[in-house]
Amino acid sequence: MSVSGRTHVRACPERTCVGCRKRAAKHELLRVAAVEDACVPDPRGTLPGRGAHLHPDPSCLDLAVRRRAFPRAFRLQGALDTAVLRTFVEERAGLTSTP
Repeated sequence: MSVSGRTHVRACPERTCVGCRKRAAKHELLRVAAVEDACVPDPRGTLPGRGAHLHPDPSCLDLAVRRRAFPRAFRLQGALDTAVLRTFVEERAGLTSTP
């Protein structure tokens, strides 16, 4: 038995979705990074700089855009383009059809 009270099970890191503001395991959320004036998906988590986390769900993306959560999360001024991010999230959710 451990004296420190720690268990041998590793804790899974949690992050907060900038859209719905609910906490979830890091692997359940999509990391988003700011590149120039655009929000881009960072599924591997390797882009430099601050990141924001988002459920890969169009409703969470809509909430984040409506609340202006991305500029606040990245500590930037002005609006950011979310077209690339929206395409990625909709494809991942299976909402777009490929011809």
